[in-house]
Amino acid sequence: MPLIPEEPQIHESAQGPRATPASGRTAPTPRPVPGPRPAAPPRPGRPGPLRPTPPVQRTSRDVAVAKPGPSVPAAPAAVTAAANPQIQLIPASAEGALDAAEEAVDLLLDSGRAPGDVLVITTGEQHPWAAHELSFGEASYWAQHDAGDDVFYTDASSAGRAASRPVVVVAVNGGPDPAAASALPLALTRAGALLIVCGDPQQINSVLGASV
Repeated sequence: MPLIPEEPQIHESAQGPRATPASGRTAPTPRPVPGPRPAAPPRPGRPGPLRPTPPVQRTSRDVAVAKPGPSVPAAPAAVTAAANPQIQLIPASAEGALDAAEEAVDLLLDSGRAPGDVLVITTGEQHPWAAHELSFGEASYWAQHDAGDDVFYTDASSAGRAASRPVVVVAVNGGPDPAAASALPLALTRAGALLIVCGDPQQINSVLGASV
């Protein structure tokens, strides 16, 4: 079903460094998240203050929560999972998709989401952090994924190896068309509660709309 862009509201996140600001833009005030979360270690990424977020649009679906049957006890809140994640669309060009994804991660972290809850997938050029860490070898790179204590960045070709996380952010930042065609449905299966897709709405709707 087609996703009609609306104004984005990213509801969750935790503290961490912010991406380099784009001049002349003002960041919206993140929505409060009920209850405090423990402090998390700084996440990898580009240094600098929070990149101001431009007015953008998104669409979302309600999170479907599995309800236990009469004879099954209710699951603890800590392990209750969504049957289908909420989906948010942030319109962006291929050149601006990675920046939009960074802004989304910053807002997630600022609103209380733990860094280890977030997986970022790129369809084109690798995120600079991923490229840097891979220079030390895949074993070290994937060990950081397995530790699960920080934001993890990977590309579409390796995303199948990544484990599920509560939040998945996809930057449709170019690459061959099959990369986006495979990355978006895969990201949908990896996102436990929220899937954020940054890219061209028409391309995203044509791929993701057929998957949801």
